[in-house]
Amino acid sequence: MHKFRNFKRSFSFLKSQSLTQSRFNERCDGNKLEEAIDVLCQQNRLNEAIELLHQIHRPSPRIYSTLIAACVRHRALQEGKMVHAHTKASEFVPGISISNRLLDLYSKCGSLGDAQKLFDEMIHRDLCSWNTMIAGYAKIGRLHQARKLFDEMPQRDNFSWNAVISGYVRHGCPWEALELFRSMQNHESSNSNKFTLSSALAASAAILCLRLGKEIHGYLTRTGLDSDEVVWSALLDLYGKCGSLNEARGIFYKMANKDVVSWTTMIHRCFEDGRKEEGFSLFRELMGSGIRPNEYTFAGVLNACAGHAVEHLGKEVHSYMVRIGCDPCSYAVSALVHLYSKCGNIENARRVFNQMPRPGLVSWTSLIAGYAQNGQPDEALRLFELSLRSGTKPDQVVFVGVLSACTHAGLVDKGLKYFHSIKEKHGLMHTADHYACVIDLLARSGRFKEAEDIIDKMPIKPDKFLWAALLGGCRIHGNLELAERAANALFEIEPEDPATYITLANIYANAGLWTEEAKVRKTMESRGIVKKPGKSWTEIKRQVHVFQVGDTSHSKICDIHAFLGEISKKMKEKGYIPDTNFVLRDVEEEQKEQNLVYHSEKLAVAFGIISTPPGTPIKVYKNLRTCVDCHTAMKYISKIVQRKIIVRDSNRFHYFEDGSCSCQDYW
Repeated sequence: MHKFRNFKRSFSFLKSQSLTQSRFNERCDGNKLEEAIDVLCQQNRLNEAIELLHQIHRPSPRIYSTLIAACVRHRALQEGKMVHAHTKASEFVPGISISNRLLDLYSKCGSLGDAQKLFDEMIHRDLCSWNTMIAGYAKIGRLHQARKLFDEMPQRDNFSWNAVISGYVRHGCPWEALELFRSMQNHESSNSNKFTLSSALAASAAILCLRLGKEIHGYLTRTGLDSDEVVWSALLDLYGKCGSLNEARGIFYKMANKDVVSWTTMIHRCFEDGRKEEGFSLFRELMGSGIRPNEYTFAGVLNACAGHAVEHLGKEVHSYMVRIGCDPCSYAVSALVHLYSKCGNIENARRVFNQMPRPGLVSWTSLIAGYAQNGQPDEALRLFELSLRSGTKPDQVVFVGVLSACTHAGLVDKGLKYFHSIKEKHGLMHTADHYACVIDLLARSGRFKEAEDIIDKMPIKPDKFLWAALLGGCRIHGNLELAERAANALFEIEPEDPATYITLANIYANAGLWTEEAKVRKTMESRGIVKKPGKSWTEIKRQVHVFQVGDTSHSKICDIHAFLGEISKKMKEKGYIPDTNFVLRDVEEEQKEQNLVYHSEKLAVAFGIISTPPGTPIKVYKNLRTCVDCHTAMKYISKIVQRKIIVRDSNRFHYFEDGSCSCQDYW
């Protein structure tokens, strides 16, 4: 150690400037060159270290080992190849230890071709050599090669088994993982450890096999392996994915050292199970625990806020992200754009987007879809073109937003141009969503012949969304023959969906075919199919108020009814005529009520108006498509009360202001 300190003093210039051959010739002999290489490797100055290597006549095995270890540490593939080439040029025959280090370098850097070549050249191989190759192939998903080597190796240890089993799990082959796990149990020389069992639990979770997962859990308990954090995380994932949230919660609270992954897993499982309040509560616990949430934690919570349209909670998360300095390029910031877009706050969505130094495709996609749904299709299409000019390569998902924008604006020819460009210009395959969008576009415009041509020629089987879009267009234009084709296809795909029966019945009723209409409703009744109730909700002072059609349960229902009665008189004075005919045709979405006044969105809007100061915008969410009568009524109400009224139905956002709607009556 004393010698090394003296050496560092005499070679202090290494730390401040590049080395030249002349200076080293003056100061160094072979041993000191190797010591200089040691220092350079510690400082990650690998290229300079390799320059010195060429000045040593016969480098020792130790210096090769040091250099290769530094290359592995820093994943310096090219520098490692230079060292490997030097061993060959100097006719140095590396022992198994150095060869294994080189294998490790190539494997960890994903250069499996070089690794395989070296492996084939090795005269002697030990267990480490085989395991390095197997782990390298398994890591990058080349499972066939990993399994082939595994089957060929003369002896195996736990690492060998675990590398292949975990590789199967990571790359979507849970059945193969479990098959190999069972083989391992029958192998006398191998014993399952926490890593093996965690992989087996992950495979059980992937196939939603709770029974097998519980068997493994029992084994863990009996063998005392159930106290490890790795195992706890796997159990948490198993019970969460299999819908056993109570068991997952029990595991979570038993964990002594919860990390951000376990917190994130538990929070996400709550949201997936529909327990949003518990999910938000856990997130607040996490914020107070001293553990910093990661971008996936934030993204999961923000997506839940978007899904449940709770913007105020999303804003709380946004504020927290700002306070802790969240990476502006992270996936979580893209989730913020999605949140504000879904909640109808497109201004905030754009503001967040503009603050991103390098918006990624996910952010572009969220904003484009947001503008499409928020009544600004032209801006959505302008943004898409801007994304292309910025060098962002589109994927299949972003085109769903682009085609939706064309649909909302009635831009049929432009939409068809984008549809064909997906394959012809961008080299992408059309998805079922693309076909559903283009059929919706054509059917809404009454261009049924073109729609049928696309359906008949499409290379994939039409799904329920496509047929539902076609049926919706038939309802608008009264195309009875094509409506029956679409309905029959939907009956085969999803025979229990009430929307199909009711839409078809309405089409018959609108055509005056009352016998056929009665048959459809009788069939629906005999099969016990119940109509989905329409409901709307609004948020006032951070409290969500939910209304159903004809609702009388709200504490302010008398005031709501009084307001609606008064506003109805004023609307009629302005020329409003209730569209009672539409109730018959759209009963599946409006639950056929005798009185149009008490549709759920009208109740929610009325409550919002009487509960907020004059001029306050009203925002209402609805689970179904808003009916024509309510759409017309909202235009009148917005003009009479001089308020902006925002209604988010199952299709899009409607911005009612001063007697008009952003959708231009096209939805």
